[in-house]
Amino acid sequence: MLSPLQQEECARLGLLVARLRLARQVKQSDAALRAGLSRNTAYRLEKGDPGLAMGQVLRYLEAISPGSTLLDVLSETDPALLALAAREKTQRVRDLSAAEREALDF
Repeated sequence: MLSPLQQEECARLGLLVARLRLARQVKQSDAALRAGLSRNTAYRLEKGDPGLAMGQVLRYLEAISPGSTLLDVLSETDPALLALAAREKTQRVRDLSAAEREALDF
């Protein structure tokens, strides 16, 4: 039995690995094939299934991003992840308040 916190950590790891795969534009079936896993196992891994072996997680990570470590994934420092986050940011422009318009009036 895992505590709720541990289950949350598994789900977060799965989500981060899935985001890394998407950021690197690797299909789930291709990553699974490279890692020697079934596509169903890759799906379970990305959903945060705590019943998977650590070796499976590491092989899948290596298939997506060769040379990356779990620390890299958890710290979200991969350049592909940073680029994905930048693309996801909304870039809305809001109206200026009256005070802001006056401050800009020169």
